[in-house]
Amino acid sequence: MIDNLHAYWRVDYVERAKSEEDPFTCNEDTSADGERLILFRSKHSFAIMNKYPYNPGHLMVIPFRSVFDMDELHGREREDFFTAMLKAQSMLKKALSPDGFNIGINIGSAAGAGIPQHLHCHIVPRWNGDTNFMPIIANTKVLPQSQRTMFERLMAFVNIV
Repeated sequence: MIDNLHAYWRVDYVERAKSEEDPFTCNEDTSADGERLILFRSKHSFAIMNKYPYNPGHLMVIPFRSVFDMDELHGREREDFFTAMLKAQSMLKKALSPDGFNIGINIGSAAGAGIPQHLHCHIVPRWNGDTNFMPIIANTKVLPQSQRTMFERLMAFVNIV
């Protein structure tokens, strides 16, 4: 029996001060994209690894312009947002060969949006049998690979899809 399972990287999330500041703001300077885990940018959106993933390869697609709801996106922004979502999913398919995906957009705090002021889409690869007892009894998710290693693995597929 495991008495302790350590996930030290989670403390940053648990202890961070809750802020009204938009953490999804993304300027035009691409020099820190690797550090921020930004996989690619399109004209109106970008794909980034989730810093607090539900599963290995958990990505988010985020419009550059901060909007609360999908209906606030203009035609080209909307098309670009969904095209970026498809590209991110294709990257994950090629890089990780998952058995399925959870793809979701939570609009508003009541729907579970952690950052309700900035629309974003979660793309979570799933594998048959990837659920286990850890989240239920220990409120802990076991991730088999570091984020940096996963980022490098996914970057190899950015220009293939």
